[in-house]
Amino acid sequence: MDPEPHTQRYTPYQVGPYIYDADGNLIWAGSPLYENRNVFDFRAVHSIGDEPHLSFVLQHNHEGDLGSGMIMSNDYEIKHQIKYPTDKGLGAFDIHEWNVLDDGKTGLGIAYRIHEVGMDSLGRPAEKTHVAAAGFTVLDLESGKLLWDWDGVDKIGLTESYRYGPESLPAASPGWDYVHANSIDRNAEGNYIMSMRFTDTIYMISGVDGHIMWRLGGKTSDFKQDFIFSRQHDAKFLESNGTHHVISFLNNASDEEWAGEVVSSVLIVELDATPGVMTAKVLRRYNRPDGQLTRLRGNAQQLPNKNMFVGWSEAGYISEFAESGELLFTARFASTRFNTYRAYKGEFIGRPKTPPDLVATVSGTNKVDLSTTLYVSWNGATEVASWRFYAQATEYSSPVLVGETPRVDFETMFISSGFLDWVRVDAVDRDGNVLASSAVQRTQTPKYWRSAAFASQDDLTPTNPAHLVSAATANSTSAALASSGYAPSTAHQQDVKEVLAVADDTYNLLQMIGGLLLFVMLLGLAYALFVSGCCGVLRRRAKGKQPYRHKGDEYGEEAIGLRSVPPQ
Repeated sequence: MDPEPHTQRYTPYQVGPYIYDADGNLIWAGSPLYENRNVFDFRAVHSIGDEPHLSFVLQHNHEGDLGSGMIMSNDYEIKHQIKYPTDKGLGAFDIHEWNVLDDGKTGLGIAYRIHEVGMDSLGRPAEKTHVAAAGFTVLDLESGKLLWDWDGVDKIGLTESYRYGPESLPAASPGWDYVHANSIDRNAEGNYIMSMRFTDTIYMISGVDGHIMWRLGGKTSDFKQDFIFSRQHDAKFLESNGTHHVISFLNNASDEEWAGEVVSSVLIVELDATPGVMTAKVLRRYNRPDGQLTRLRGNAQQLPNKNMFVGWSEAGYISEFAESGELLFTARFASTRFNTYRAYKGEFIGRPKTPPDLVATVSGTNKVDLSTTLYVSWNGATEVASWRFYAQATEYSSPVLVGETPRVDFETMFISSGFLDWVRVDAVDRDGNVLASSAVQRTQTPKYWRSAAFASQDDLTPTNPAHLVSAATANSTSAALASSGYAPSTAHQQDVKEVLAVADDTYNLLQMIGGLLLFVMLLGLAYALFVSGCCGVLRRRAKGKQPYRHKGDEYGEEAIGLRSVPPQ
């Protein structure tokens, strides 16, 4: 494997769902969710409840998992994982579509069933072949229940395929992928449009009995067309009312081996399906900006402002057009190794349950010139405007604000002077509200400090963060003096640093002496209590060894005199 062209480094793959902001900065990396497992049709959903959600297809794997349609809440927790029932012959949850409808209760997926069919229509009546016949499913999001499914095996004949023909050899299971479905959508009337890539056709399917109402394109189109298209993807309703429809789709115009046109494009097509009329015309065409072909994958998304956002797939190439056709922007991955199946643009607010991640390290060559570098990120948070950094003298002491900086990328770096031993960060929104705080972390020190040119022979001593605030105040005062005409020399500034370092060492020494004195006092008190206790025990033992004496003996001569007086 060759290294990445732009870095000449061997970078590991990190496949999965990703969210970027309008400037191309990474917001959320979902590759750790499923250990770099492929995810398809990843998009924001706004029809489920009051909060935005995310939907995607988790691809089947080689360990027996047949894939799922996933619904994720905006805290990046899985809310629904929907699998196909095993007793319907639907196979894996197909990667091409997971379309959560506007009712917020229903989702559409694509499914394949394996059938053995005769080859009579291809002029070979004595032969049979297996085919993977495309269909679709209607699923309840809450329960995962299969509400309805459609199988096209008896509705789309082998002769409609551009992939297979009379010369094709019969195949064992799973057989021919002779239609290759790649999208499904439903209108308000309950009818469906489905794109089949290997027939170059978009089908209108009745939601009542499943019959094909009309075909657009392909060998048996029902419409008079002023355009051509082929190997298309992502057919969607933009408008639909009775016999009048406006749809959009990506006209790939090519596949891995063949091209019908010189450039891929997005088409917005108006259809009049009135019996006896049946016309189709292009309202707008958006050509791929670089003039190339998208031979695989891709999608077209009309935005609420009528702009057209397009995922051209290869190398993550995307573009946005104004309704007029003006190109507004393009972007692509730096690496050519990565592709997207589809790409979407839209509003989304992410509020992770996990706290921000913080890592801090200290560096420097002597005690008066140390600095602490803090790195902070919060995977999936969309509302962070800035970061506030705090330091503590000990794990449980009061935090001191040491700086604030705007969020500029997925990971933000902040550098503070001194060795900050215990650190924490707050995520702050545009209104100054704290969204979340990281855990208190201890700054990492180099394992081989002195081999990294640290000049001092003393042990590394953390800086009291309160002194940094004092130093910052001193620097502000110096800046004010400079603005009035006084500029402290470099030597003077170094002297200030050294004085602060001495003050910090003195403070730490006093803390150590104070702690030592307190320890000595406690030790003396314990010793006094021990001696007092021992003396008490010895007195009691000595008293217990004296001979018995009558109580009266305590009164001496007075008691003797009383006993000498004879009775009267």
